[in-house]
Amino acid sequence: MRISLIQMDIAFGNPEANYSAAESKIREAAAEAPDCILLPELWNTGYDLTRLKDIADIDGVLTKTLISSLAKEYGINIVAGSISKMNHDGVTNSMLAFNRQGELVGDYSKLHLFGLMDEHLYLQPGHTKGQFTLDEIPSAGVICYDIRFPEWIRVHMTDGAEILFVCAEWPLQRLSHWRALLISRAIENQCYVVACNRAGTDPANTFAGHSMIIDPWGEIVCEASDSEEIISGELDLNNVRMVRQQIPIFLDRRPHLYL
Repeated sequence: MRISLIQMDIAFGNPEANYSAAESKIREAAAEAPDCILLPELWNTGYDLTRLKDIADIDGVLTKTLISSLAKEYGINIVAGSISKMNHDGVTNSMLAFNRQGELVGDYSKLHLFGLMDEHLYLQPGHTKGQFTLDEIPSAGVICYDIRFPEWIRVHMTDGAEILFVCAEWPLQRLSHWRALLISRAIENQCYVVACNRAGTDPANTFAGHSMIIDPWGEIVCEASDSEEIISGELDLNNVRMVRQQIPIFLDRRPHLYL
């Protein structure tokens, strides 16, 4: 599977500009015929949290319409990062995944809200797992702060996920954490980690970029700079099965003692 990561800047609180930019970049990435495209976190609004109730995508309709049509047009899977989505009970930070037919196959809302950026004041947390299947490959998606909770990631891996998709708006001052956590999640779960961060700045933050694909041994397949760019890498899913057989950590777990 060949995956392209769209590391884009995000116009603060300007959905119209962001949808236009996302469509343009998806078309640019799709021209190289990847199997899957991944976008960053909250790409439709950025972290304009105080205005989310006014600018979030109502029921995700605009996002679903755009991404579904692009996935179907190009015959590619699109994990559409995450968006601010207005629901009946508030706004969620939600990852939407679409298959090659343009069908919505995944809808995950960020479980762990990041208090240091006041997410808990403006967003509702998710309550379900982020599992979905692309091209018959069991996959999972999580969002930014979620990667600091290895027990949450492991829940998805014990259910068979072989690819972990991560979208983020991770700040520059914690770049070393971003890299270390992603590599650790790949090694300890013997999976591919495909992580797309944003580039650029908003009124309060400078973001790290450094989107990455990491293999089940923890080796970096590709890594972006800190600027806007599209990077691509190849995933050989046979490596997941080989590593899991060679060092059978899932067979050797003793979960009855972990509580």
